[in-house]
Amino acid sequence: MLEELRRRNYAESTIHIYIHTVEHFSRHFHRSPDQLGPEQIRQYQAALFTRWNLAQNTVTQRLAALRFFFCTGVEARLERLPKRRIRRRFCTCRRC
Repeated sequence: MLEELRRRNYAESTIHIYIHTVEHFSRHFHRSPDQLGPEQIRQYQAALFTRWNLAQNTVTQRLAALRFFFCTGVEARLERLPKRRIRRRFCTCRRC
């Protein structure tokens, strides 16, 4: 995640917040973030508003961090890898 954030030229403060958010999300459920899904994100969002009384903009930023984490995960990166090009051999005769 850190490498991808830097590759996309995110600000250092944004990188820090995104990493902190994923760590906090993981600690909140006492599980690895790879084992969590959409239902836990909804519960986390509700907790951000009710338990920690965070402002709307802060919650939006935290959700953006989680969206980034889950959308640029290993599976997403594998899907974006360039596929091997198949070389087609063209006929060298002039009849074709």
